[in-house]
Amino acid sequence: MDDKIETSAEYAEAAALPRCHEVHADPKNEAGRPEVPEPLKRPTTGKSPARWAYERLIIYIQNFEKQLDATQEVAMGLVGGGAGLLRIEGMGYFDPDIVTFYGVDQTGARTQLVQHVSQLNVTLRAMPTVARDKPAPRIGFRLAADLEEQTGPAKKKE
Repeated sequence: MDDKIETSAEYAEAAALPRCHEVHADPKNEAGRPEVPEPLKRPTTGKSPARWAYERLIIYIQNFEKQLDATQEVAMGLVGGGAGLLRIEGMGYFDPDIVTFYGVDQTGARTQLVQHVSQLNVTLRAMPTVARDKPAPRIGFRLAADLEEQTGPAKKKE
């Protein structure tokens, strides 16, 4: 039994900490279990729905990319209008409630998807990389690095 007494502030903060739980048919399959970067282990209070969705999508994209081989890159399935797939080249958000994806569709046309967080449905797909002579781009790792840079520890002023 835990004899620790929490203050109401500690209890509220713990309730606002992000959690992720997944179960797979194959107990050895940890593909869906994301590693949560340090900035995302902090309480969710003060974040807009757009920022919160953006941060969690980064985790899923980065984790999905870890499962790909050198000949594949991440793409996103689009719903409606026969849009097909979007090769994800960028992602952003517009507070309080918009998430944006940038990329190229299967025909090579520049594509931007602007989506309200209440309508957010993302299907991540492995797609052959376009430049077969270069390593597949890994947008998830760039997004995570940017997030770390934005929310990392405060830099010392000299």
